[in-house]
Amino acid sequence: MTIQGVVMGFDEQTEPFRKELLAHCYRMLASVHEAEDAVQETYLRAWRSWDGFEGRSSVRVWLYRIATNVCLTALDQRNRRALPSGIAAPSTDVAADPPPTPDGIGWVEPLPESLVASDPASIVTLRESLRLALIAALQYLPPKQRAVLILREVLAFPAAEVATMLDTSVAAVKSTLQRARARLDETAPSQTDVLEPTDPRSRALLDDYIAGFENADTAALERALRMDAAIELVGTPTWFNGRELCMRLLESAVGEPGDWRMVPIVANGQPAAAVHFKGEPYGIAVLTPTTSGLTHIHVFSTPDLVTA
Repeated sequence: MTIQGVVMGFDEQTEPFRKELLAHCYRMLASVHEAEDAVQETYLRAWRSWDGFEGRSSVRVWLYRIATNVCLTALDQRNRRALPSGIAAPSTDVAADPPPTPDGIGWVEPLPESLVASDPASIVTLRESLRLALIAALQYLPPKQRAVLILREVLAFPAAEVATMLDTSVAAVKSTLQRARARLDETAPSQTDVLEPTDPRSRALLDDYIAGFENADTAALERALRMDAAIELVGTPTWFNGRELCMRLLESAVGEPGDWRMVPIVANGQPAAAVHFKGEPYGIAVLTPTTSGLTHIHVFSTPDLVTA
């Protein structure tokens, strides 16, 4: 076979899994940038080993084995990622400068759905496994527990395949999964009342949020918030709890009509907005909608992820 034929065969067999591998690496690393690097390294390693791939497992399982181990190596070399509410008490002064970030902490990044969505039939499951609360909770797990939980619970790989991926025994996979489940139960908040981005009530809350900023309409913002709403300014340890404090923050931020422009998107399986401020990309706001209003707003200063 010619080199061109080998390349075409590799691409044909492996490219269909690129987006789902990005989602997997993001769950492991909580960073879209690190996840993209991990996927790049996965495909580089896969290409180098392509001649030796014997088909003892499917190409998909083989790629997940490579990707998972790339992520585990990366996790050995960097700090845990978190959201502000995971490392600090809520702030009470909207005018105060943000406190310094504690040593040893990085920040969870948002994941625009456009980067990982490919199969409409699996989109609901994909969204549930990418919600911010779950991603943040996963970061509390030791890397091996995180990998086992994701491979078994999210991706539904059999224990025997997971054992092969991680070079361990089936018994070890089962015991690791038990420990991971117990730890996740302690750290992951309930998400039973969270609305899907496609729910009309969810879109109405997003519309209120966008209108509030674009039109400097604080009444629209107040209408969208629950009494126990929280706003987290990811990239700093600053966050605010309760509608009264959240409204003080929002009132100080809305500026004049036209200062803000927001494009509705989906990120982390939740309604979100790609945000521009005075014509420049600003970041992404990810909303957590419920039947009684917005319970959480996470604001990420990630202008490089704003594409429209």
